[in-house]
Amino acid sequence: MDKSLDQNDPDLSGFGENPAARLKEALERDEFTLYCQPILALSGPDRFPLGEVLVRMREEEKAMIPPGEFLPVFEHFRMLPQLDRWVVRNLAKRLAKGSRLPCFTMNVSDQTLEDVDFPSYVKDELKSARAPVDSLVFEIDEVDVLQRPQAVSRFVAAMKVVGAGVLIDGFGRKSVSFTPLKTVGAHFVKVDGSIIRKLATSELARTKLNAILRVGQAIDLKVIAECVEEQDVLMKLKSLGVDYAQGFGIVQPQPIDALAG
Repeated sequence: MDKSLDQNDPDLSGFGENPAARLKEALERDEFTLYCQPILALSGPDRFPLGEVLVRMREEEKAMIPPGEFLPVFEHFRMLPQLDRWVVRNLAKRLAKGSRLPCFTMNVSDQTLEDVDFPSYVKDELKSARAPVDSLVFEIDEVDVLQRPQAVSRFVAAMKVVGAGVLIDGFGRKSVSFTPLKTVGAHFVKVDGSIIRKLATSELARTKLNAILRVGQAIDLKVIAECVEEQDVLMKLKSLGVDYAQGFGIVQPQPIDALAG
């Protein structure tokens, strides 16, 4: 569908005369690849029980296009549900082959949250690949939790039927209330990097994190700290009792095939 551009629209110059057709072709030809950033457990025997799945697009020269360049184009043409399906399908195949990480998380777009057929697609792909349903967790951004409560509630309920997990991503960036943590029914909450980065220097950041931890313990919600870049922050997270940590200071994203079992 043609759509007039404004100053907020993405740069389409690298996607040819028909960007929507170019994206469809890229999906059909599997011109994407999966990366993963392992998530560290701060206690327990399993060092890396989780990993966040990331998507890269390959150019003809085999160079990787970062998501900041192609995701806005998918969003512009309302094709994010198609990309999310590609990720689920290929992740299910990867899980079926075996992996050193028992569970993967993947971001789900606001457009996909509104797609009522997506949960059944997930169920069918996992079943077809014979991949364990509890090895997949969907990350829902805090903004969507706040702005699309009905769609989020429907999505979470459907995923619980499927058997997949749910995570609230970027928590604390916008929220001034813990109600979403108590009502969504998620299994994990990922604390926003704006809080984690200031943990060693800001009493307010420590107070926010402690409050999230108390709520998480009360409702059996596992807490993940994102954007961990420094060792003193990592040590602080351990001392506070945070469950998991993720960031460049722990491990860099890597091709998902490098994590094969």
